[in-house]
Amino acid sequence: MVMPTAPTEQVAAQPPAAPVARRARRRQRNTVPYLLLAPTVLFLAVFFAWPMVQALILAFQDSSGQWSLAPVERMVNDLRFTESVRNTLVFAAVVIPLQTVLALAMALLLMSNLRGAGAFLYLWAIPLGISDLASGVVWLSIFTDRGYINSVLNALGLSDSGYPFLSYENPLSLFVCAAIAEVWRATSIVMVVLLSGLQVIPKDYGEAAEVFGATAWQRFTKVTLPLLRPSLQVALILRTILAFQVFAVVIALAGRQLPVLAEEAYQFYYTIRSPNTAAAYALLIMVLSLGFTVVYLRLLRVRDAELGRG
Repeated sequence: MVMPTAPTEQVAAQPPAAPVARRARRRQRNTVPYLLLAPTVLFLAVFFAWPMVQALILAFQDSSGQWSLAPVERMVNDLRFTESVRNTLVFAAVVIPLQTVLALAMALLLMSNLRGAGAFLYLWAIPLGISDLASGVVWLSIFTDRGYINSVLNALGLSDSGYPFLSYENPLSLFVCAAIAEVWRATSIVMVVLLSGLQVIPKDYGEAAEVFGATAWQRFTKVTLPLLRPSLQVALILRTILAFQVFAVVIALAGRQLPVLAEEAYQFYYTIRSPNTAAAYALLIMVLSLGFTVVYLRLLRVRDAELGRG
């Protein structure tokens, strides 16, 4: 009697467990960065990107909601438009280089081995905790007719009536006072960015240059500054954007006597009740900021080979 044979079972080849686990871990590693960035992206989309798109649309619509260039034409034909553009550009051209040089000197001092240099960090960081408007009020108490400077001059017998720092009859003095207040208020931000960049520069580069006979100035210009260009990019872009948006300090010190772009946008929105023209001013500020950002990215770009990564 022939016994029937059982059918042969073909066992499907199963992949090893180790490669599957590695692929799972790889997918997890690829997903985690996006999950960490998701809250920031959502925040920027809701509070920055969407309002920016709304302002862009509003700048090319009339009061009835029809597409029109009337807001842009009204902005350009405004009596204070040319003056506000000029003041904003000159203000940025004066304040940004001063802040960059001062912040770089402050950061280098903090990186030095001088005794007590670290204490300056706490002193220089004080303006970071003061709002723009509060900073303007502080400097208003210094420069006003009966402020601290004129009180000292009067006590020393150098001036009886005081110097009108904030008078519309002295536009240069008014501009200088606003620039001083803004330099004091925002230099610390640039200092923090540059200090962070200096701290990540390896000391080996400077020590090697010193061994080969480089002077302190040569080490600064040939080693430190090239390696600090990424931080300089960030600092300049940040300060330029904020300089074009300057408002509270100027309004506290000068009022309407020193028109700037952000102030004109505010006046058209809240006083004149023309949100379309205000959006046109906001669009102009954004275009100027983006234009200077592109310039900084091209002039201060750093190649991987310069950083030893390629």
